[in-house]
Amino acid sequence: MDPRHLYNVGYRLTRMPWEIGPRAELVELVRSGRLPPGRAVDLGCGTGANAIFLARHGFEVTGVDFATAALAKARRAAARAGVSVRFVEDDLTGLRHDHGDFDILVDYGTLDDLSSARRDKYVANVLPLARPGARFLLWCFEWPPRRWERLRPMAPGEVRERFGGHFAVERLTRTTATDLRRLVPGHAAYLMTRHNEVNLP
Repeated sequence: MDPRHLYNVGYRLTRMPWEIGPRAELVELVRSGRLPPGRAVDLGCGTGANAIFLARHGFEVTGVDFATAALAKARRAAARAGVSVRFVEDDLTGLRHDHGDFDILVDYGTLDDLSSARRDKYVANVLPLARPGARFLLWCFEWPPRRWERLRPMAPGEVRERFGGHFAVERLTRTTATDLRRLVPGHAAYLMTRHNEVNLP
């Protein structure tokens, strides 16, 4: 079944588990001044909590998601919050719209939800969105792959492998101990800075 359909049904019928408000790492980076206001894009924005938080703190924000039901909820939430966010339906593995480029990119749990081949397409589509010097906050499930599972975590080292040629990669947080006996053994957050000399793929 098309994953877009599954997400749309979920967003229409229930509150998804990740609808928990703006994420802690993003809040801390903005409030500490490490992410100053600029042009920002929330990649896989869902119902818009991170995008709305950024707009409240002076960012010019675009939220991109392929689930129309999520975007409808995001637009209502932005209206209630009294902020302006440009929400766009698009697929990060095959962008149809020209979104321009950005100072800040945010991804909470989109890249790690993709197969390896679709991660390749994501990287190819997202790299042109990052201006020289842009900051990219990426949060992902991360643990050594297990053959039997359907979840698609990022493998340790995969973020650096995929982005290290284009960004300076700083790991902000990760689970202190990976317990592979747990259903969800670990996660990590990275803050990456785009190299000043940008050679697009």
